[in-house]
This record gives sequence, C-alpha cells and structure tokens, in this order.
Amino acid sequence: MGVFGGAIFVVLSLLVIERAVTTLGHAKGEREETAETGSCDASAGTWVYDSSYPLYNSSQCPFLENQFKCLENGRHDAGYLKYRWKPAGGCDLPRFDGRGFLSRLRGKKLMFVGDSLSLNQWQSLTCMVHTAVPEAKYTSTTVDGLSNFSFPEYGVELMFFRDAFLVDIVSTSTGRALQLDSLQNAKLWEGTDVLVFNSWHWWLHVGRKQPWDYIQEGNKTYKDMDRLVAYEKALNTWAKWVDSRVDPSKTTVFYQGVSPDHANASDWGQPKADACLDQTRPLAVSRYPAGPHPAELVAEKVIRSMTFPVRLLNVTYLSQLRVDGHPSVYGFGGHRNMDCSHWCLAGVPDTWNLFLYQSLVAHKF
Repeated sequence: MGVFGGAIFVVLSLLVIERAVTTLGHAKGEREETAETGSCDASAGTWVYDSSYPLYNSSQCPFLENQFKCLENGRHDAGYLKYRWKPAGGCDLPRFDGRGFLSRLRGKKLMFVGDSLSLNQWQSLTCMVHTAVPEAKYTSTTVDGLSNFSFPEYGVELMFFRDAFLVDIVSTSTGRALQLDSLQNAKLWEGTDVLVFNSWHWWLHVGRKQPWDYIQEGNKTYKDMDRLVAYEKALNTWAKWVDSRVDPSKTTVFYQGVSPDHANASDWGQPKADACLDQTRPLAVSRYPAGPHPAELVAEKVIRSMTFPVRLLNVTYLSQLRVDGHPSVYGFGGHRNMDCSHWCLAGVPDTWNLFLYQSLVAHKF
C-alpha cells in the first residue's frame, strides 16, 4: 500500500519501554517504569541469524490458515525462518515457555481483536503454545466471527474476534455507514482478562474492497475523508471506551502496533524490486528509509492521551525490516495474488508474541 498520501511525518524519539513493551497512558501520558523490569528499548535492534529458529514447524500446527503456510505453499527458501530479534541496549527477549504461559493464564481468557493481522498473531500464538505443550488437548471453534482456541486442562481460552475497524459499520436505508463514534461490538470484549487490539489496514481499502459507503460522525455524514484522520477519530472512540469501561485491576489491555506492508519497494530503496517477491533476508539498516509509519504515530498519540495503562507492542520498526517475511505469491490465492501484508508462519508474528509474553512475565501476570 506504500506510504499513506497526505500523512504528516513527525520525527519521534524512540520509545522507552518496559523490557519488551511500552506502557503508555496514565495521567498526562507519563510513562511507567519499575525497578523490577528496568528499561530496555526492545523496539530498536537488529535481526540476527539464529540456527535454533524457528520456534515451531508450521506442519505441526494443522489448524493454521493456508495463507500463512508459505513452505507448504511452495516457498523454496527457508532462510527467513532463521532470524531472531535482538534488541539494542544489552537486553534480550526471553525464549518462549509455553507451559509457563499456560500456567500464568490458567483459568483466564485472552482475546485478539482486529483484522487479519490479528488473526496472523493469534495463529502464531496458538501454534507456539501447541508446539511447546503438544500433549495438552485443545479445542478450536469459530462462531459468528469469534474463534476460540482453548486448552481445557488449563482453563485457558485464546480467542480472536474479527473487527477490522473497531468502530461499527451498520446497514441503513441509504447504504453501509462507517460510524466513527459507535462501538457496539465492545460488549463482546467485556470480561476478558487480556485484550490485544489492532486496526489499520482496512482503513486504506477503496473500491470493491471498501466495506462501507459513507462515514458518519454524530449527526454529520461524509462521502469520504482523509483515512488517517478517520482512523484517529475511531481510535479516540476506542480509547474513551477503554478509559471508561475497562477495569485495569481486572483486565490488561495491549495495542498490537501497526504491522507494515511491503507493497512498494521504493519504501526501502529498491524501486525496481517487485514488492516483497523474492526477498530473502531482513534489511540491514539502522533506520527504515521511508521513516516512521504514520498510522503508528497516530496510535502512539491516542494511547498517550489515555488514563488507562494500555501497553503498546511496539513492533512496527522491527517488522519494517522484514521485507522477506511475507507470503508474496506463496500465500492466499497462490501465484495469482501478491501478499506483502500478511506474514509467513513461522515468522515475524512470533516475535510480536515474544513481546506480549515478556510483558506478561515482567508484570507477574
């Protein structure tokens, strides 16, 4: 999709995060740090070769969506599986302990809410856990957009609810309205112990892929508007719901961060390349040539304004470097379609889940 036209790029200093994540929010947007976790800028770093990777073999997870199974779909190179994220600053992400993860979440529910990038991360996590604890029985169901991968022995439910915009799309007599100030699906999220939200990619769709006909905000109607502006308005609606309806003593809230696409090779200085096709290794640069992702800057801005301590999984930069991690022609639709938005599994979303895991460990969840 490339860089969103008209977006204002702002140079931000790298966020200081608690070990693997940033805790944003609180009064006046103050960052929270504890002596227990120390501080480590895990959002900055490099991809290093690690012969012990990947964390799992995708063939051992029969429940994975076909579009993420790149090797099974004919991808010949496997070097992309051998990279581990090494944060700068002398710290490191932990190895994933699936049994420990289930023990921490015993009797609890974790839900990913968002688009197919949330699906990507949810499937990564379920495969990581299943591979680590293969003897643990699991059930997998999908009803009305809610998928539930559960481990009955532990009473753990890992869920995915598909909601690409977070705010509502409703059918009216004049067409489908994208309501920037309405959040009716939120009632389905209440009572969940851990929520991981995501939204962005569907905000860029136009034409036949656009699932709405016009935009509503209050009593005003718009045929269209700057998509980055609309995204910010929707995130502010989500933020107000979190601040007013979620109890931080009972529910932990994450924002996934924005997953970048690699549809425009000019973004990383290879204008003659065919998007992400035939990319076989991460970029070895200290700064992504196209700069910060505009939608990520909006998400950070909204989260800073909140009183609820939302934890940002600050994975955008590390994902920008992984031009090699997409299905390209080895995903959904086979060789007929190029996919430079989703990620192969095993792959980059596994590292997103290490950020998630580290935060739960650091905060003694």
